[in-house]
Amino acid sequence: MATIPTDALAPYDAVLVHSFGGPEAPDEVMPFLERVTAGRGIPANRLAEVAEHYYDRGGASPINDETRAVCRALTDELTRREVFRPVAWGSRFAQPFTAQTLAEMAEQGHRRVVVVPTSAYPSYSGCRAYREDLASAVAEAGVADRLVIDRLRPYALHPGFSATTVRLVTDGVRRLLATSGLPAAAVHVLYVTHSIPVAQDDASGPPPGGHYRRWHEGLATAVTAEVAATLGAEFASDLVYCSRSGPPGQPWLEPDVSAAMAALAQDGVRGVVLAPIGFTSDHMEVVYDLDTEARERARDLGLRFFRAPTVGIDPQFVAGLVDLALARASAARSEAADELTDLPPADCPPGCC
Repeated sequence: MATIPTDALAPYDAVLVHSFGGPEAPDEVMPFLERVTAGRGIPANRLAEVAEHYYDRGGASPINDETRAVCRALTDELTRREVFRPVAWGSRFAQPFTAQTLAEMAEQGHRRVVVVPTSAYPSYSGCRAYREDLASAVAEAGVADRLVIDRLRPYALHPGFSATTVRLVTDGVRRLLATSGLPAAAVHVLYVTHSIPVAQDDASGPPPGGHYRRWHEGLATAVTAEVAATLGAEFASDLVYCSRSGPPGQPWLEPDVSAAMAALAQDGVRGVVLAPIGFTSDHMEVVYDLDTEARERARDLGLRFFRAPTVGIDPQFVAGLVDLALARASAARSEAADELTDLPPADCPPGCC
C-alpha cells in the first residue's frame, strides 16, 4: 500500500504523465498509425506515406524519449520541493498504454493519482480525447473501485508555459537576427500549431466554443509583445497550422505554415522564426513538418529560417506543471487556488469541447 501523503501534493500519492505516444521500432510504425487513425477513413496510401517519416528516423518518434525526460524532470522538481512521489507514464496510442500503467499503479497500492497531460490546449483532440482515454483505461484495467484520478486543466495560458515560450521565441529572434544580419523589419514570427477541423475548433472549450484558436491567438499576441519589448524592436507575427489530415472537402484551420511562408516571401519578408506553440515536446509533426518540410520550403523561397524549441523540459515550464499539480491538490483539499482563476476548470462543464 502506498504511503498516505501529508504534504503539499496530498491527497495524491502518485503522478501520471499522460502522453500521445509513438513507435520506437520499424515494426511498431504501422500498428501505431492504424490505432491513431482508426475510424477516420484515412487511405492506406496516406498511412504508408506518413510511415516513411518514421522509417527515415529509424522507425522511432521522438515523443517517447521526450516523455521519459518530462517524467525525470517532474521527479526532480518534486524532489527539490521535498514532495516525494513516483511519476509514471501512460500513452494513448503506444506502449506503455494508459490501462497498463493504471493497472500497475493500482497493484502498487496507489489510490489517488494526479494526471499531467502533455497537451496544453482545450479541444476535443487535445483535451477531451485524453479524458476519454483515461475513462476507457480505468474500465479496461478494472480499477474504478481502487483508483481516483484527477487531471490538470489546460495550461497553455499558465505562466509556466507562456513565460517559457516568450524566452524561447526571444532567443530565436535574437539568434536569427545575429546570424542573418537582417533588420528586424524583415523578420516574421510564425506561431505553429496542429490544425484541427473548423467544426472541432467551434466546439472547443466551454460554450460558445472557439477556445482552441483563441487561446493560440491570445498567446501569440502576448508573446510577440513581450519579445518586441525585450529586444526593443517591433516584429510582425501570425498564427499558422501544420499536419492537416482530413478529407479535402472538410474545412480545417488555416493557413498552412508552408503556404504562409510563400505569401510572406512574396511580400518581401526575408527571415522567419517558427515557434511550435501548439506542442509541449517534439512530436513527428515538429521534426518532420517543421524541421524538414518547412525548412526546405524556406530554403526554396530564399528565407532565412530558425525553429524555436518546444518547451520540453525547460525548468520554468516543469516548475509550472508542478505548480498546477499543487493547485489541483489544494482544490482536492477544498482550498482556494486563486492564481488559476483565468484558466478553465479542471473538470469539464457540460457541453465543453
